[in-house]
Formats: sequence, C-alpha cells, structure tokens
Amino acid sequence: MGKKRERIQNPQPFLSDDTNISASKKRTKKPAKQHQHEETLISAGMSSKILKEALIQQKEIQEETDAENPNNIVFPEEPVTQTHADDDDDDDDVDNFAGFSDNHSQFGGYEEEINEVDEKLLEAFFSKDPRPQRTLADIIVGKIKEKDQLPTGLSAGTQSLPKLDDSIIEIYKSVGEIFKKYTSGKLPLAFKSIPAKQHWEELLYLTEPEKWSPNAVYQATRILASNMSSKKVEKFYKFVLLPRIRQDIRKNKKLHFALYQALKKAVYKPAAFNKGILFPLCESRTCNLREAVIIGSILQKVSIPPLHSSLALMKLADMEYGGTTSYFIKLLVEKKYALPYRVIDAMIAHFMRFCEDSRDMPVIWHQSLLAFMERYKHELTKEQKDDIHYLVKKQRHKLVTPEILRELNNSRNRGEKEDDLMSISSPISVINKTIDEDRFDIPDVPMEED
Repeated sequence: MGKKRERIQNPQPFLSDDTNISASKKRTKKPAKQHQHEETLISAGMSSKILKEALIQQKEIQEETDAENPNNIVFPEEPVTQTHADDDDDDDDVDNFAGFSDNHSQFGGYEEEINEVDEKLLEAFFSKDPRPQRTLADIIVGKIKEKDQLPTGLSAGTQSLPKLDDSIIEIYKSVGEIFKKYTSGKLPLAFKSIPAKQHWEELLYLTEPEKWSPNAVYQATRILASNMSSKKVEKFYKFVLLPRIRQDIRKNKKLHFALYQALKKAVYKPAAFNKGILFPLCESRTCNLREAVIIGSILQKVSIPPLHSSLALMKLADMEYGGTTSYFIKLLVEKKYALPYRVIDAMIAHFMRFCEDSRDMPVIWHQSLLAFMERYKHELTKEQKDDIHYLVKKQRHKLVTPEILRELNNSRNRGEKEDDLMSISSPISVINKTIDEDRFDIPDVPMEED
C-alpha cells in the first residue's frame, strides 16, 4: 500500500522539479515567428539602401503635407493622440469579412436631435436652384467628350482614355454582378487590383457602383482607402460614396449600418474625407438636418488630426452659408483643438457676416457661436469682442445669447496672462526647519476626569 501511495503522489518520479517546470514552459510557449529565427545582421550596403529609401519616403510625405496646407498654418506644439476609424479592428485581411446582417444595430440616435421648427428655418438658407450632383458616370462621359473634341495634334500631350479589351470589360462587369448580391466572404481579385491601375475610374465604372450592395460599398471603401493616395480616393468619396449615402438617408430616413461603417473607414484619409464628403455636402446647400447629424456623428466619434480640422474650419467659414454648415462648425469646435490665430480670425469674420442679415438665424447657428466662445474666448482681441457684442444685439436668442454674453464678460483678451494670486500673496521662498523632539520629554496631557 505504501508503494502504491507513492506512485499516486508522484506520477513521474524520474523527472526532477526543474525538468517539470521547463516542460510546462515548453507546452505554453508560442511558436517562434519567422523573423525571430533569422538572427543574421544586415550588411552595410543593405542598411544604406534602407536609409536612402526612408529619406525618399519622408520627403514625399513632407511634399504631400505641404500641398494639403497651402496657407502654411503653424500649430502650437501639443501632444495629440491620433487614432483612425476602427483602429482596434484587426481585420487586415478583407477576405475575413463576415458581413453585416439585416438585423444589425442601425444608427438611429439622430431622431431626438431633429427639430421640425429649426429644420424649417434651415430651409431658408437652401439653394434655390440646386445643381445636380455629379457621379462617376458623369466624369467618364466628360472625358470621352473631351477626347472627341481634341485635335489630332494635341492627343500626344494629353492623357487619353485606354481602349479596353472585351475580356477586361467582361471581367469587371462580372465583378459588378457579384457586388450587387455581395454580403460576405472573399472579394474578386480583379477588384483588389483596381488601386494599382492607372485608369481606375473606367474600371470602377464598369462595375456599376450605384448598384452595389451596402456590404460591397463597405468593402470597396476599405480597399481603396488603404491602397490609394489621398487625391485618388477623394474622387471615390465624392462621386461614389457620398451620393450613395445621401440616397440611402433620403430613401430610408436612416443610414444602413454597412454604409455608416464605410463612412468611418473613409476618415482613414482625413484630407480626402474633407474634400470628398464634408465640403461637397456643405457646398451643395441642400444638406438637411438629418444628413448633417448622421454624417456629423462621424466627426464626433473619430479623432481627426488638428491640421485637417483647422483647414476644415477655415473652408467652412469662407464658403457660402448653407444652414447645416453651423452644425459641422460646432462639432469641429467642440473637439477643442488649439487653433492658430488665422483660423480664429476667419471664424470671427464668418459670424460677423450675419450682422445685417434679415433672416432669423436657426438655433444651431447660435449654438455654434456659443461653442466657439466657450472654447476660444481667451484668444480674442478686444476689438473682436466688441464686434461680438454688436453681433448679439442684431442676432438674439432668448436662451443662448445670455450665455454668450456671460462667456464674453468672464474672459481675458488675447495675449494677456491670468494673474496668479497665490504667487503674489505668498512669500517667494519659505525655509521650514524640522522640529527636534525628545521622546523621553513628553508634556503632561490633561485627561478628562471620570
């Protein structure tokens, strides 16, 4: 019985404790990756090539940044954590997409914020003769007309349309048929190669994007936003994604969840998002409050770099007012970035344009002015504050205007520093010496008598 008990207590008597620990570590240790097996050093020639390539890429990034910031706006040094839409997604492989079901949670939080009275006021700022929104088909037709009108001598210096083979046309038309019914799964390889093609617009036009399913629009946005430059993907946003989103909102009074996720993916290229979606939407002057709230929720949820937010505010302040423009201004102001003085001055000029406007301004206009004053009241000059005082006398709201005046009266002017009362009242330096105590010389403490 004693021997049997020993076997049960130590089922592996031939292994020591150290051996058992090492064996358990081997079982739980993950297999080494490929780059961990290769421990050879890089040669000097290879490292120099890598450094040269890195310098070239850094130069290209700097040139693209300078092109996106033509006004040379200088920003204060401020630690900003930039996160793109859905950074926590580890779905790099587009073929792992499982699709969005029809009963997936829809975005419907906009219904509480829409006021019918305010919406009627916004209609006074809509364009009387709205221009039809251009699509990708209009671009292709325009290119064909330009090619037909060009003289033969100028064809060498212009970028002519390619003559596609019948087999290529059939391939991309079949891709369009797949995208009409697409819900989940792998994508055709022909579509994944579109970002690398020079005439990608023509190939995309063959797939008939206006007939894609919502899940196909989401997948296409993921691929094109990740593999194309900002200028190229801007066309896709402007002529494919934006018309599809506006059509879905006006038809269903809400936005399909897959299209909403496509909008979040579009912010991966913030410059293209502003130029392809935000600016055309405001310039159309036909954006209603429902569209503004749904698309504006993307600006609330996703972090946008300060450079692009500042340029967006300057552009929105300079363009012709369309009613819902104030809603996007309010959302960008509430992100609380440190704006340059040029942007702040442009915002003041934007609000002062409505001093002599006879129309009743909607509540969202007053709210955008209040949000601007709450965040940047200390960055205004005395002359600008006097202008705001004059403005609120002309454009008043019984609830919002007193709050604006309260913010103005409790603010300092630009360049002034807040007085540090504590430093004035207290001495500059006080030397406190430690008290020497004798633990044997304790004074008598009177106790309460019973």
